[in-house]
Amino acid sequence: MTTSLHNLILRAALALSAALALSAAEPADWLLSARWVLPMDPSRAILENAAVAIKGDAILAVGPRAELLKRFTPKQTLHRPDAILLPGLINTHTHAPMSLFRGIADDLRLQEWLEKFIFPAEARNVTPDFVRAGTQLAALEMILGGTTTFTDMYYFEEVIAEATKAAGLRGVLGQTIIGFPVPDAKTPADGLTRTEAFFKRFANDPLIVPAVAPHALYTNSDETLRNCRALANRYNAPLVIHLSETKRENDDIHAQRAKSPTAVLEELGVLTGRTVAAHGVWLDDADLAILKRRGTGIAHCPSSNMKLASGVAPIMKMLALGIPVGLGPDGPAGSNNDFSMFEEMDLAAKLAKVFTGDPQALSAQKALEMATIDGARALGMDKLIGSLEPGKRADLIFVRANAPHAVPLYNAYSQLAYALKTTDVSDVMVNGRWLLRARIPQTLNQAAVLAAARAYQRRILESLKTPPTPAR
Repeated sequence: MTTSLHNLILRAALALSAALALSAAEPADWLLSARWVLPMDPSRAILENAAVAIKGDAILAVGPRAELLKRFTPKQTLHRPDAILLPGLINTHTHAPMSLFRGIADDLRLQEWLEKFIFPAEARNVTPDFVRAGTQLAALEMILGGTTTFTDMYYFEEVIAEATKAAGLRGVLGQTIIGFPVPDAKTPADGLTRTEAFFKRFANDPLIVPAVAPHALYTNSDETLRNCRALANRYNAPLVIHLSETKRENDDIHAQRAKSPTAVLEELGVLTGRTVAAHGVWLDDADLAILKRRGTGIAHCPSSNMKLASGVAPIMKMLALGIPVGLGPDGPAGSNNDFSMFEEMDLAAKLAKVFTGDPQALSAQKALEMATIDGARALGMDKLIGSLEPGKRADLIFVRANAPHAVPLYNAYSQLAYALKTTDVSDVMVNGRWLLRARIPQTLNQAAVLAAARAYQRRILESLKTPPTPAR
């Protein structure tokens, strides 16, 4: 056999081998890779030069980039050699449309802030259009900051759901139930009717989890709270509620009923189902035992609790008991003023350290867990989101690590909790769909969203010039 014929046969064999290998490879829509990948799976490993394969809305595999390039034939690839790839951040408590009230009243106690400013401003301004514009503004900020799932409590929640879906975010969205007339319901019964219609409309939605959201024990009757629980259980839906946020709340309930708010909710049967309780600042050991037994998720809101001087939640006790604890920025109208989950991670860790006097309390890794997989657990959604694992939804973010405040990088957990910012988020994917690419929003018109917010600012200022109309 001549040398040229031998070489020709060899090339043909190699080409055939390559073709067979390619045909055996699994198809994928995307292969995403980065310098560091934090899957937030049980190993809590920091993977270097790793990748995530995605098909449709689901994750196919996570592993070394070289191996996944051999295993899959992706339609498209994205490699960020100077970034961290991790699950999207999960906000377990906020009031999204209140972005339009950002900074309207600050440096006040919660009750004064609510009664003198927020409730009157809401009565004069909150409409479906207001809610849509406020949700779009909130969604834009959350996407730019790496949040992929948020938990809401407000009015006209079906409008919030529409805006959330259009933006591409995932939402656990709670229709507020409260014991006095509000913009979308004259009575709690009206609110519950709206909630049931909301449940039916968004049943089995890929992005929206409808919830019922009784505002708090002190703003609802026992009957209303029981009805909220019954409705939630009938539809296998979450119940979202504020719990023991302030000392005044706890003291008032104790004076009236000789029990803590948690004990009252337990007595009423409100905790007998999927529940997310926000704040939990004034919980005692007996309360924590109840919440542990009931599997209640806690939304820890360090920025809000500090800004309103509500106190310091017993987070280390909760974590020691295995209570699922996520993070939430709360509302942006005075209890925090932004939706940054990076700030919440940083403050949660530092507040725990200064409160306990222990610099090892609530580590950087635990802070990131609370913002991802533990937040998913608190919402009862950890089988779907919160980590990068095969079969879970493709909710993930790239965070650049090449800015001066990000260099050098010795530990990715530490960098994310203590150094990196919302502005370092470069790309965001939810359910396999890009919401942000190279800092450019893909689902929202940023200029239009900001223009609408500025127009509402003028209307809100004008509305506050007139005295309030007495509630009837």
